Amino acid sequence: MIIEDDDLQYEIYEEALTEYELVRVSTGTEALQSISRNPPHLILLDHILEGGELGLDFLADFKDLLPHVPVVIVSGALEVHQRITALQGPRRAHYCLTKPLDLEDLKETIWVALKECGETEVVRQFEALERSRRVDVEDLLSRSTDRLLRQSQIHRMLANSDQRPNISALARQFRVARRTIIRDLQELIRRNEIKPGIYPKWETGIEDEDVPR
Repeated sequence: MIIEDDDLQYEIYEEALTEYELVRVSTGTEALQSISRNPPHLILLDHILEGGELGLDFLADFKDLLPHVPVVIVSGALEVHQRITALQGPRRAHYCLTKPLDLEDLKETIWVALKECGETEVVRQFEALERSRRVDVEDLLSRSTDRLLRQSQIHRMLANSDQRPNISALARQFRVARRTIIRDLQELIRRNEIKPGIYPKWETGIEDEDVPR
């Protein structure tokens, strides 16, 4: 959909974008009515429109109705701060081009927007989120495995001892913080794997000595 009130400018679009099916409207109001009936794959939006309407005033409405449809703003009347604002936030445009247009730049921008933005962009974001979740799960599993392995080794070291363990020495040996060793001892006691008396309760208030893992 091309939202443009200038006939000459629209003719330029027609000549440059022959591979696409174009729908033209002259105002943002008309565009809102049209897209609710026939949603486009991309919106090309001018800023100064017929009847004194301003294209940017309708950007949020377009994104509310069609959140996954890329919007390319084309205007020679926008200040730098307006272009920056239009490209930020949850209801942002994807691109902002200035007039007079470089037609090759326009065609490349539209091709990229249709290929990489919109629903494709949403799918890519979901895939990235799923990958992130998998990484988080793998990290948690790795930490859990490391903790259980460390606790198993501590259990073997202390199972037959009545002596209180040297927290600092264990922290250095396993390359963890002192508080981590204390938590390991507490968990081993809760699981009845070592005697409760072996845990030095006065250590609970100590500060961490951060030893790299």
